Parts: sequence; structure tokens; C-alpha cells
Amino acid sequence: MIHRQFRRIVALASGVLLTAGLSLAAPAASATATATATATRAQSGSPLVVNARWAGHPTYDRIVIDVRGYVPTATVTPVRQLVHDGSGTPVPLPGRYFLEIRLHPAAAHDDAGGNVYLGPRLQRIDLPKLKGIALTGDFEGYVTFGAAFDTLPYYRAFPLHSPERFVVDIAR
Repeated sequence: MIHRQFRRIVALASGVLLTAGLSLAAPAASATATATATATRAQSGSPLVVNARWAGHPTYDRIVIDVRGYVPTATVTPVRQLVHDGSGTPVPLPGRYFLEIRLHPAAAHDDAGGNVYLGPRLQRIDLPKLKGIALTGDFEGYVTFGAAFDTLPYYRAFPLHSPERFVVDIAR
């Protein structure tokens, strides 16, 4: 009998504490949502893609896309062929395997239409894995790059901060 009463008291106390914890958490969640909304409004302008560079390391080749502002959402997708956005014309890079790197929202030009991208538009590269890179699009909030390889690329992609950049590492 005492055991049952003890269990009921523990259950009741747990419920009270849980309810109190949830009610205390609500203002904190609201403050977090407000801070996030403020940060989003402060960064409402699209980030600017200003450069693309690459390097060979002992166990991987690396592509780095430098961004002014914040690192936007980026996708890396294997594709059969690289084409220029808009026109659909093939990108003349050597290779049998290709990755499309797309950033959104992003721009490689300023609000007046002036070019802010200072990197290569089309560059052949002679690293063990990476054979070329090209800026293939800057249109309607999307900036797209293509990367070329002779062999199937195994990669990982991630943002880095201070300075802001998006990285693709390709294993050798």
C-alpha cells in the first residue's frame, strides 16, 4: 500500500515538474524565434559568390566557393553532363564524371547587375581527381558551378565560417 502511494506521489510530482518546465520553456522558445527572425531579416539580401578556388592535399582535392554574407543552402549533385544554365549549351570541360554545385539564394552580381565574381569562368585543372571547374550559372537567385573528374568522385560537402565559404572535398 505504501508503495502504491509513493508511486502516485512520484508520478504526480513528475507531472507537476514537467508542466512547470514546459511553461518555463515557452518564453525561451519565443525569444529564440524572435532572435532568429531578426537575424533572418538582417540577412535578407542574397549572399554574393565572389570566388572559386581549389587545391590538392595528400588524401583529397578541395573546391572552395567564397561567399560574402552568409553561406546559403548548397546542393552537390552528380550529373551526366555539365550545361550552362539558361542556354543549356554543354560546358567544355574534360572528364567522364561531373558534379553540379548549386547555391541558393545567391548571386554572383550586385543589385546594379555588376559582376562581383572574380574567380574562373572555365578552368582546366590537373589535380589527381579534379580536372576542371566552371561557373555555369548566375540566374534568379541560383549560382551554379560544375566540376569535372576522370573517375567517379567520392566527396563530402560542408560550409565553413569566418570567412564564409562552401567546401567540397573529393577523396583520392
